Amino acid sequence: MTETTILTVSDLKTSFKVKRAGRKYRVQAVDGVSLSLREGEVLGLVGESGCGKTTVGRSLVRLVQPDSGAIDFKGTDVIAAGGASLRSLRLSIRMVFQDPFASLNPRRSIGDSVAEAGDINDVFKSRSERTALIAQTLVAVGLDPSFAERHPHELSGGQRQRVGIARAILPRPAVIIADEPVSALDVSVQAQVLNLLMDLREQLKLSMLFISHDLGVIERISDRVAVMYMGRIVETADTRTIIDRPLHPYTRALMAAVPKPDPSKRIAGAIETGEPPSQFSRPSGCTYAARCPLRTDRCLAEVPELRASGPERMAACHNLMN
Repeated sequence: MTETTILTVSDLKTSFKVKRAGRKYRVQAVDGVSLSLREGEVLGLVGESGCGKTTVGRSLVRLVQPDSGAIDFKGTDVIAAGGASLRSLRLSIRMVFQDPFASLNPRRSIGDSVAEAGDINDVFKSRSERTALIAQTLVAVGLDPSFAERHPHELSGGQRQRVGIARAILPRPAVIIADEPVSALDVSVQAQVLNLLMDLREQLKLSMLFISHDLGVIERISDRVAVMYMGRIVETADTRTIIDRPLHPYTRALMAAVPKPDPSKRIAGAIETGEPPSQFSRPSGCTYAARCPLRTDRCLAEVPELRASGPERMAACHNLMN
């Protein structure tokens, strides 16, 4: 990992129009997210379901269109990119999706799925080069080249996810956005896929945004962690710091939810009550206030800003825990 920043996200906002009980609403899925990714780094983005993690990932490759903010990839404005520029960016920033079966076309062979981005962008100089690159990429993810002739229904879940990874790395991207890539897999297969991703990171010099709700997985693979709640980043720090000394009350609650065989290692001061507020009626102050044991009147009225709380550490809380 170097200190060179390859991807910078500034005040990103993404919303969706939804209809509920005959009324139209705009749900703010991502609400002012800022983060950065360095060359060769794995940044873990963690939070409970519905917090906006996947929308952040999809916004970065323009699978959904952000409302505002800035996304800079090596000096290129991702949000403004279009046509050939956007296609080129999508070769450099690739996604691995959560559901390996849903992300593969059941009618296409594995080889055609792996080669899809190369076919669309005229990456291959000849038919023989295409065949060779498909075989080489399948081997890189631990599959025999003969898998190119198979179809998704013939593969196990772990094999399908390896195909999803192969499809992502064939164009030799700089950044991988891995969206809950192991959550649909058995525990033993999860370990194999995580090991594969860590090996590919070293071999291909990849940077990675790794999205997960599982802090155990995040701890294993990430260099730094950004904790997300209700569309906002509430804490960022290096992984060891987040795991050993969570600062924000929500981060502490996430850590407390992870089973620990040693009761003395439980996180103190992490009690929370209730459910997250509705996306249809977001509170005016801190979105975590209703569940937070530290809330004050200020929390109910004023949104806390993400501010420095130590070297390379930031948190968004009016009553930071030490």
